[in-house]
Amino acid sequence: MTTDSGTQGRRRHVLTEWEPDNEAFWQQRGRKIANRNLWISIPCLLLAFSVWLVWSVVVRKLPAIGFAYDVDQLFWLAALPGLSGATLRIFYSFMIPIFGGRLWTTISTLSLILPAIGIGLAVQNPETPYYVFLLLALLCGLGGGNFASSMANIAYFYPKKEKGNALALNAGLGNAGVSVMQFVVPLVIVAGVFGAIGGEPQIAKTATGTEKLWLQNAGYIWVPFLVITAIFAWFGTNDIASAKASFREQSVIFKRKHNWIMCVLYTGTFGSFIGYSAGFPLLAKTQFPMMDSLQYVFLGPLVGALSRAATGWVSDKYGGGRVTFWSFLAMIVAVGGVLFFISIKTEANAFWGFFACFMVLFMATGIGNASTFQMIPTIMGQEVKRLEPQLEGVEFNRHAERESAAIIAFTSAIAAYGAFFIPKAYGTSISMTGGPSAALWAFMGFYGICVVLTWLFYTRRGAPVPA
Repeated sequence: MTTDSGTQGRRRHVLTEWEPDNEAFWQQRGRKIANRNLWISIPCLLLAFSVWLVWSVVVRKLPAIGFAYDVDQLFWLAALPGLSGATLRIFYSFMIPIFGGRLWTTISTLSLILPAIGIGLAVQNPETPYYVFLLLALLCGLGGGNFASSMANIAYFYPKKEKGNALALNAGLGNAGVSVMQFVVPLVIVAGVFGAIGGEPQIAKTATGTEKLWLQNAGYIWVPFLVITAIFAWFGTNDIASAKASFREQSVIFKRKHNWIMCVLYTGTFGSFIGYSAGFPLLAKTQFPMMDSLQYVFLGPLVGALSRAATGWVSDKYGGGRVTFWSFLAMIVAVGGVLFFISIKTEANAFWGFFACFMVLFMATGIGNASTFQMIPTIMGQEVKRLEPQLEGVEFNRHAERESAAIIAFTSAIAAYGAFFIPKAYGTSISMTGGPSAALWAFMGFYGICVVLTWLFYTRRGAPVPA
């Protein structure tokens, strides 16, 4: 009896009938279930981004509490979560059809407790070796991996006409975890919010003397929220029976040309967003050391996250390809502005020009993030029909959905390497040339390539796959 009850309990979470593109089904039953899964997914993803990018703030405080690392070592710590997160995303991309969204969301959320507690313990010991910090930075990449599986999961729940907006909300509000973290961490590290349980403060050196810091709270603060959201994920989300697929069935995407083109474009948008989020606090400090920029840098990821969440409907209405094209042009102009203000950084108000250009850059990446993900189902709907003409009706829809979800997840994996390459490019450029301009010029050139690819394949008159 126990086994039968347990089996029935598990089956209650499995949706054996799921046809979101059937309007009657969607209105009567589908929308409510999909929205519940979305609004549980969002806080899970927000916390994942918070843990993933927490080193972007922690590295700024390590020298003050006695860890004597040079600029390149600090940029390595800011960059490594991006490297591991992007690599894990490749594997996470295929997990939802294999394990189911409910189980995988719960496990992947709970896994973030490990680096969160690890950071809290490591920063309290002044004898902690550098390699331990490197290992913890790599473990924070678990949070980066979550994005691929989360987006693939939500993609299954919504009809084509609402998929762009749903993915934009999941990703945009999830991305806001970076901004939440960069706002919350500076607040919680100046107070013993966990009392005696949280440990003793560190004495940090400042320009005017010393202050007490509880840098361990940068990790500990996320633990109770991770437990709560994991419980909600286990008891409140669903698996979709028709979404089940083996890795072999999903691996067809590696033969799709547009999978690789969209990897490049999404690297230009999301790779930029996450890379700039990881590197912005330390870049601002190195270029404008007299400014207390930590109180402002959270606004960049916030602008990027909100612009993504708020503009998914624009791509649904006007076409993702068109919006992506103009987003890349805006990014080129914004990077040019950043380069200009860095070149006059000793002049009055140069920081504010630098900061304003970065806000435009973050906004453009957010809009581009939403538009590129809107493009993928549109592209694959056309490509599957061309490449698999024998598929019809429900079978065609399921095949196209499966490929779209897999490509969404895989492109997010490749793009996440931006979280490694952008901070590391800053560090390398500063070490070799004395400033970050060489890295910024390289980014601008890459956006130019993205403009050409978007126009050539998706937006010009007679484009092979209009999107």
